Amino acid sequence: MTTKYDAIIIGAGHNGLVCAFYLARAGLKVRIVERRDVVGGAAVTEEFHPGFRNSVASYTVSLLQPKVIADMRLADHGYRVIERPISNFLPQEDGGYLKLGGALERTQAEFRRFSAHDAEVLPAYYDALEGVAEVLRHLALKSPPNVGDGIRTLIAGALQGRKLAGLPIEAQRDVLDLFTKSARALLDGWFESEAVKAAFGFDAVVGNYASPDTPGSAYVLLHHVFGEVNGKKGAWGHSVGGMGNITQIMARVCRDLGVEISLESPVDKVRVDGGKVAGVRLESGEEIAAPRVIANVGPKLLYGRMVDSADMPADFARRMKSFKAGSGTFRMNVALSELPRFTCLPEPGEHHQSGIILAPTLDYMDRAFLDAKVHGWSKAPIVEMLIPSTIDDSLAPEGQHVASLFCQQFAPELPDGRDWDDEEDKAADTIIDTVEAHAPGFRASILGRQVLSPKGLERKFGLIGGDIMHGNMTLDQLWSARPMLGHGAYRGPVKGLYMCGAGTHPGGGVTGAPGHNCAHEVLADKGGYRRFRA
Repeated sequence: MTTKYDAIIIGAGHNGLVCAFYLARAGLKVRIVERRDVVGGAAVTEEFHPGFRNSVASYTVSLLQPKVIADMRLADHGYRVIERPISNFLPQEDGGYLKLGGALERTQAEFRRFSAHDAEVLPAYYDALEGVAEVLRHLALKSPPNVGDGIRTLIAGALQGRKLAGLPIEAQRDVLDLFTKSARALLDGWFESEAVKAAFGFDAVVGNYASPDTPGSAYVLLHHVFGEVNGKKGAWGHSVGGMGNITQIMARVCRDLGVEISLESPVDKVRVDGGKVAGVRLESGEEIAAPRVIANVGPKLLYGRMVDSADMPADFARRMKSFKAGSGTFRMNVALSELPRFTCLPEPGEHHQSGIILAPTLDYMDRAFLDAKVHGWSKAPIVEMLIPSTIDDSLAPEGQHVASLFCQQFAPELPDGRDWDDEEDKAADTIIDTVEAHAPGFRASILGRQVLSPKGLERKFGLIGGDIMHGNMTLDQLWSARPMLGHGAYRGPVKGLYMCGAGTHPGGGVTGAPGHNCAHEVLADKGGYRRFRA
């Protein structure tokens, strides 16, 4: 007897699990099919060297929606996040360093070592960002107005725009700046110290294959500040047990509600019959029937490989080919015999529990991007290091450590026909050299390493071009236009096809918002809106 499902979800990443939770809670019979042998998508904890475990892709917590945490009761099942004592630590080229985060007065004191002016204007800068971030928080758990829905589009747009329209004119100018300006143009208008501008500008290039001089890069900076940890807005932290602990908990919650999760079940095609979704066909040949298919994979992967072009409107298929994806991210995990000793601050301390940013100026970041465009990667790449074993000793043997190296500006596709499979170890060595220049002895402390180039990220996690955001976070691919105007409210171009991944509003990061919002739309279409406790 064939089991009938109300919905099939492609991909057991965190958004797929969140979506499944809300659908199952509303009474739908849900099955998740996952290509890998573990749930979690890019939010997984794995042993990469004997005795050493780490969050091998996504690695830090801030953007996960408090409503999702509360609704799924994650804390009751072991979810725990430890805040960073400070946000970031930036060694400088002159041998000094800058620390960012903690109490405002403390950060101002740090800034004062570089610029009295920058210390003075910092509270106003924080207020400006927070004013815009609050608007984003308001919109994150709302489906964007779907352009093309007539009067409903106008009503939804008016309701969602009300908070924005109610801002003072000064705050509306901040919104315009953040959505259109480059990170450098924005930061030059506030600060004078190159170190201070780098401390904030780093967020503008995370997962963004662009220069801090690229128009629109200021928005990516903003996207990384609208989260919170343990009720503290803008804070970042480490998940105890790694990011995989979060998704393992989510999977248990889903299974308790009857959700079926099939691992090692890669999807070959989304089945369409008579202009409507009929289910999926797995690579094994198994066909699973359901009137709803919800894709927790990026738009490039879904529409480029899983949906036949003949089943999509011609204009949609044409435009989707130009959907921009590819973040230029290179990811490494290293097993260490000891903590790195930075020349500017060699002894163990709070800086080892922060985000360690090796990118001292915006010019440095710009050069890294330009080098990547020409050569594939920079001789001086952008590196962020986190050492989660400093607060979670379950990740490494006693006295030893694991570190995440999250590196930016590595071309999604190498120039001159070169292949990442042939080049990734050379790039990895360049990254190690970059850390070694700031922390002599780092190379000698490495016991093992895991290397994930953009191609490696695509192969392991299905991230096209290594794009951790499932698509560029540019103005033409945000809100109602993510992934395409007319399909911004989580519905695909085929009846019964939905999208719940980071390629939809509000975009990348471990947020759970796309999964939450997509479930809202699925249930609204089913007529179960009142049963969904939004």
